[in-house]
Amino acid sequence: MNILEKIIFIKQKEVSKNKILHPIKKLENSSFFERKTLSLVKNIRISHTGIIAEFKCKSPSKGIINNNTTSVEKIVHDYESAGVSGISILTDQHFFSGENENLKKSRSIVSIPILRKDFIIDEYQIIESKSIGADVILLIAGILSKNQINSFSKLAKTLDLEVIIEIHNEFEVDKITDNLDIVGINNRSLQTFTVDYDNCFRLSSKIPNNYIKIAESGIDDVNHILKLRKQGFKGFLIGEYFMKEKDPGKICQFFLESLSKKILMNR
Repeated sequence: MNILEKIIFIKQKEVSKNKILHPIKKLENSSFFERKTLSLVKNIRISHTGIIAEFKCKSPSKGIINNNTTSVEKIVHDYESAGVSGISILTDQHFFSGENENLKKSRSIVSIPILRKDFIIDEYQIIESKSIGADVILLIAGILSKNQINSFSKLAKTLDLEVIIEIHNEFEVDKITDNLDIVGINNRSLQTFTVDYDNCFRLSSKIPNNYIKIAESGIDDVNHILKLRKQGFKGFLIGEYFMKEKDPGKICQFFLESLSKKILMNR
């Protein structure tokens, strides 16, 4: 059993448990459930940089990334102050030390879109995403069938959630369906968790032009982003590079300032 298979096995048990502890009727009574969501698509389109900053303390490949005492509230506030287009919050507990509570806390603090980053395998999790304050969900092509992606994205739209489909290889391009807003290309293999920095460049031309393209994983260099922009990428999800530092928000601000200068110089 590889890492991804372990994640899905545990996620299935977790979802089954949550359905009993937090039934859908309870989720629908959440204070966040009726709120008007914010558009990550719109923010990326009007942004100079398109950075989506992630709050992530741990990963299966790196182990503990950030174990200092800085609160999620301070980090997401600093991310927003730095000028990011959106914030990604890991909510998987077992493998990433994430919590739904981190997203709820963040939603009460920031006024920009929040992506709920998790391994969504059940419609229940989409309703749950809305109930904890998410604006965007992630559907991972490598763990879902095309039919699942189609039905999950339709449900998301009824809840006013935007949808990112994450692909890792050319075969998964065929799983792109209607009702999706963003196509994310992940440089990290879900089987081995190794990073291939050329993956985004290989797959970029395969993505239909009517979708916003974002690049994910292994992004830690302004010049790398400039090259990705030339390939049509509008958004860039960065987590580890910021989170491995003592003050993620400060590093994020420096990065955005540097990127903005480079973009202006290259016009």
